[in-house]
Amino acid sequence: MPLLGLLAVILIVILAAIVLTPLALVQRYRLGTAHRRARRWLATINAAGLALSVLMFLAGAALTSLWIPGALVDALAGLVVGALLGLVGLALTRWERSPGSLYYTPNRWLILAITLLVAARIAFGFWRSWNAWHATDDYAAWVAASGAAGSLAAGAVVLGYYLVYWMGVRRRIGRDPAGR
Repeated sequence: MPLLGLLAVILIVILAAIVLTPLALVQRYRLGTAHRRARRWLATINAAGLALSVLMFLAGAALTSLWIPGALVDALAGLVVGALLGLVGLALTRWERSPGSLYYTPNRWLILAITLLVAARIAFGFWRSWNAWHATDDYAAWVAASGAAGSLAAGAVVLGYYLVYWMGVRRRIGRDPAGR
């Protein structure tokens, strides 16, 4: 009986994550486009945390490439695209100085595009996984056909964007006397 209870809890958590994904994406967009004060310590923590995340992500992609061909290559390509988008994002960011502080507002359209990329990849991943699952009985073939390499690429775009963006914010704060 305790095993059934544990199974029910796991199922409820999975269903809650699926149901709450749209809300999480809306919140990600709202937070990503908010007008914020530039804080050096926060930019440093974000850049360092994202650098560590990228390293762990690439290690996971390298391990995944043992089972899914092209996973590491797709992840690296996604990181490059994300890094380029991060540079575009920095160029489009609105910076404002006030006495003793620096504020910035990221570009809404670019954040919306990245958020929609993630939403589209999640939806496509569910659809493709469902179809691949029904098309084959072989688990390894199902995982490869589910499009996991493309999901890694989409995730890498987000990681690359935010890594470069936060490194650029940190650099801008360091050059600006108002950005303490």
